[in-house]
Amino acid sequence: MRIVFMGTPDFSVPVLEALVGAGHEIACVYCQPPRPAGRGKKDRPTPVHARAQALGLRVRHPVSLKGAEAQAEFAALGADVAVVVAYGLILPQAVLDAPMLGCLNIHASLLPRWRGAAPIHRAVMAGDGETGVCIMRMEAGLDTGPVLLRAATPIGAAETTGDLHDRLSSTGADLILRALEDLPRLEAVAQPEEGVTYAAKIDKAEARIDWTRPASEVARHINGLSPFPGAWCEVAGERVKLLRALAVAGEGAPGQVTEGFTVACGTGAVRIERAQRAGKGAMAAEDVLRGLALPPVLT
Repeated sequence: MRIVFMGTPDFSVPVLEALVGAGHEIACVYCQPPRPAGRGKKDRPTPVHARAQALGLRVRHPVSLKGAEAQAEFAALGADVAVVVAYGLILPQAVLDAPMLGCLNIHASLLPRWRGAAPIHRAVMAGDGETGVCIMRMEAGLDTGPVLLRAATPIGAAETTGDLHDRLSSTGADLILRALEDLPRLEAVAQPEEGVTYAAKIDKAEARIDWTRPASEVARHINGLSPFPGAWCEVAGERVKLLRALAVAGEGAPGQVTEGFTVACGTGAVRIERAQRAGKGAMAAEDVLRGLALPPVLT
């Protein structure tokens, strides 16, 4: 098929690679514009932009698709279908209508649960037992379109958003190839009205750990915000990110370090398995403790 690919972050890259590897013609790649990054604050292309250039593909990164000129340029590509995954811009109706077979979105949740910007984070933070990927035919509403294919996967007790991110990205790549191969024969199933939840964008203000909460909630909070933005606490005045945790049995005042890197919560305790000090890389908890003496209580 002749495809317009629309995606921006690392999550989208395996999908683009899968489409190219399967022999589809990529008419153009759309992604977010380069933005300042790094110490020098120089404009850096997005992961999809960089990979598309390496593959020799045409790239566009408009700030908006609302204008008539941008919409005409999109329509002129003559695509059979658009494949959209974590693109970051709302598609106007004129763009949705332009490809002959419409626009297909790869969404990292089991719709209608977790529509919106941060479905993987929210599934982990909520303690969902499973999540997955849906291939959805796009319409004007926020992730409201009918679903063509879906695949579920369990969420382990100590799995992080980063773990699921990589697995769901690979699943999405496999699923979109199946969808494109069987597209004329697939039934688009309307999403049920019951069970709708919204995955609000992650705010860095959510990241500070509240040790008064039950251990299961604290562990999900830590794992759900790992690796980005990273849940954190203060250790002797230093902000330390906690990147993987497991709820365990334990007693003590909230924030009290009971042994090793196990910390008491409102009920129960969490065992920290991975952490990151300021200015250093992420490492196993035992390696962090070799250079960091924990106080009796974390705040």
